[in-house]
Amino acid sequence: MNNIFKFFTPKDKKFQPLFEQAANNAVKISEALLIALNTSDLEKRKEHIKEIERLEHVGDEITHSIFLELSKNFITPFDREDIHSLASAVDDIADYIHASATNIELYNIVKIGDSMIKLAELLVEMCTDLEKAIKELRSFKNIRVIADACVRINSGENQADYICNLAIARLFEFETNAIELIKQKEVLQTLELATDKCEDAANVLESILVKNA
Repeated sequence: MNNIFKFFTPKDKKFQPLFEQAANNAVKISEALLIALNTSDLEKRKEHIKEIERLEHVGDEITHSIFLELSKNFITPFDREDIHSLASAVDDIADYIHASATNIELYNIVKIGDSMIKLAELLVEMCTDLEKAIKELRSFKNIRVIADACVRINSGENQADYICNLAIARLFEFETNAIELIKQKEVLQTLELATDKCEDAANVLESILVKNA
């Protein structure tokens, strides 16, 4: 098995560092989102949303670098399709977190519900697990770390579905302002889509394990 997994030895000095940067950036942007949602001071919230925007641009640059390396290198550490899919999924996480934060500001949503905060907390947990799994690709010394992280991410996505659906159901039951209902519903669904992208990234990692085990 060690021979099989040599594709992530230190010889891979291009893709692995970039993936680790992307994963770390996903953690940072999810943490920035959670801070923004927990901040009642609207001016401070705007500052945190600006930081989210900055981190989203950082993620775009990392993704661009991965795709550039993919176009320049004939030999890759694992399937080219998996490299593209993993990079795209991690980038999508940042995109949807950024979209959620931007919509909160654009829609002038002042009161942040508990469900939004719970989804943000889940995103931090899922991105942290994703970072742990991606770091393990460097050596493949303990592939169980990757498998367990993927299980937790999949479980987190299921929780996010439940939280989102329940929150929307309560909006329809108790929110009398139709415009506010639409705004809250869209932000909730965008946050849930971010968790979907975490699951997409985990699915790619599982694919890499299956193909190379």
